[in-house]
Order: sequence, then C-alpha cells, then structure tokens
Amino acid sequence: MVVLVYFGVVVLIDLEYRLIMHPVSLVGAVIGLVVGILRVGWLWTMIGGVAGFGIMWLLYMLGILIIKLIDRARGRPVNDVALGFGDVNLSGVLGLMLGWPLILVSLVVSVLIAGLVSLLYIVIKLITGKYHAFMALPYGPFLVIGAVILLYFRDLVLKFIGR
Repeated sequence: MVVLVYFGVVVLIDLEYRLIMHPVSLVGAVIGLVVGILRVGWLWTMIGGVAGFGIMWLLYMLGILIIKLIDRARGRPVNDVALGFGDVNLSGVLGLMLGWPLILVSLVVSVLIAGLVSLLYIVIKLITGKYHAFMALPYGPFLVIGAVILLYFRDLVLKFIGR
C-alpha cells in the first residue's frame, strides 16, 4: 500500500506541475531500498537502482543534446526539455524497487506505453487543430505504469516475453 501511495503522489504532482521533486525522490529511495531488498536482495536492488538511474541519465543527456541541435537549426530556443531530471531520479527509485534486470523491462514497457499515448495525443491534437511542435507530456506516469506492471504482474510479463 505504501508503494501505491508513493506512486500516486508522484503521478499527481507530475501531471499537475510536470516535475518530480527531490524530497519525493528521497522518500522513494528509502521505500525502494526496503521493497527491493525484501523482493530481490541487496545486490540486485543496488544494481537495479544504478541501472535505472544511469540509463535514464544517458537519455536525459541525449535529450539535452537533441534540444540544443534543434535550437541551433531553428535559430531560436525551444522552451522545454526532452526529459526532466526528476524522471532520472524516479528511474533510480524504480530500479531499487524492481532490481536488476527487471528495471530494463520496466523502462522498455514505459517507453512503449509513452510512445503509444503520445502518438494518440498528437493525432487527437492534429484532428482538433490544436497541435503545435514540442508539446510536452509528463513522463513520470509512464515510468510508474511500467513499474506497477512489473511489480504486480511480473510473472505474467516474463511469461509473455518468454523468460
């Protein structure tokens, strides 16, 4: 129940303000450590946390690079970020909860769900005539959905992917 309450706080704040605050991430890290150690042991918990944080940090840095390239090509700045650092912290927290290698599966599931929702969002905005480039969606809810799927339906997902 504590995990679900934490996820609810993350999702609500990210949807409302498009950020994941550092104190929320710190609380999540404590919860993630406890959950991870109980589920997979301390070694896989720590590796999962480092992997979750590291993979998303690389994507965060790639996003910064892409935005800078777009800025240069357009000749004017894009006033948004591709991925926030709160999402990087959240991925570390989720890595602690899920452990290694489930964090990899969770991130892939999150990216796929985010891509499908984003495509649907763009199509709806195009149809209604309200589309403009660089519209941002908060990414935290998608990370949480991926983690929930792996935390509560792990065996089903692993069976589905053939493990």
